Amino acid sequence: MEYTNLGRTGLKVSRLCLGTMNYGPHASESESHAQMDKAIELGINFFDTADVYGWKKGEGVTEQIIGTWFHQGGRREKVILATKVYGDMNLNPDDYTMKSGLSAVKIRRACENSLRRLKTDYIDLYQMHHISRDTPWDELLQAFEVLVQQGKILYVGSSNFAGWHIADAMHRARQRNFLGLVCEQSQYSLLCRLPELEVLPAAKQFGLGVIPWSPLAGGMLGGVLQKQKSEVVRRGGDLAEKRIAKLRPQLEKWESFCKELGEKPADVALAWTLHNPAVTAPIIGPRTMEQLTTSLRALQIKLDDAALKSIDKIFPGPKGPVDEGISDWTRQAAPEAYSW
Repeated sequence: MEYTNLGRTGLKVSRLCLGTMNYGPHASESESHAQMDKAIELGINFFDTADVYGWKKGEGVTEQIIGTWFHQGGRREKVILATKVYGDMNLNPDDYTMKSGLSAVKIRRACENSLRRLKTDYIDLYQMHHISRDTPWDELLQAFEVLVQQGKILYVGSSNFAGWHIADAMHRARQRNFLGLVCEQSQYSLLCRLPELEVLPAAKQFGLGVIPWSPLAGGMLGGVLQKQKSEVVRRGGDLAEKRIAKLRPQLEKWESFCKELGEKPADVALAWTLHNPAVTAPIIGPRTMEQLTTSLRALQIKLDDAALKSIDKIFPGPKGPVDEGISDWTRQAAPEAYSW
């Protein structure tokens, strides 16, 4: 296993992050516990979850599974634990505090609930699962500052933020003499490269580590035209079928390219995210033990310039960060993202 600093912090985390979203819905508690044990054995020390994972409203099923694993003893200090707050955790229809969104009250209550479910007294990384457009930064940052002072969380991160959200949050955090955000968890893959325009440059500028979620694009980059097709279609239904049909020309070239490399498409897709210096650790979300153990191959794959150019031809990105001085180029790079 390889390790790196989480953004500008001194914290060392594994270059692969164990995503737990499948724990509960697609993996039983015993299967989930076995995977977490194996992850520790493989050197993965970075685990990511969220209070909404498990998809039973307000119950935090996935956090509970992790909590029962911690409760067995000898595990908590081996893990850099990340969870998230934002989604609807409202069990009482008359209690609007825990509905989707963020407020000082929601953050405090959600943190206490996550700590209880996780059976721990602190969270290493507490992330905003989404931008809260109606809440002032001072309210949010003060709520996180209090949790840090109480020792209930150590670091604060964001997820699904735009580049200007990161800049805005960091500007206000600096005014408050607060460390602010240390990472951004963003959807980033060969099929979703828009973060290269502003999110990755903003993260680099402010010292945030980037944690890509869905680096295999929901399985599309994992050999979907081969053995995994039935699994992806089974989970995604008609929408997955339509997406495969739309992407087939690219996917055929992609899988052929990976075959020429002698590597599995999923491993190459992960290796591609890892080659970007802005990326701390892509999130792997295994449903099976095999998916977990084989993912480490990505750490050994080194893509040279020729390979990267071939990949760019199959999945052209936005050609680098935005240069606001060349508006015509900007429109050509991402016409759907900019108005000038």
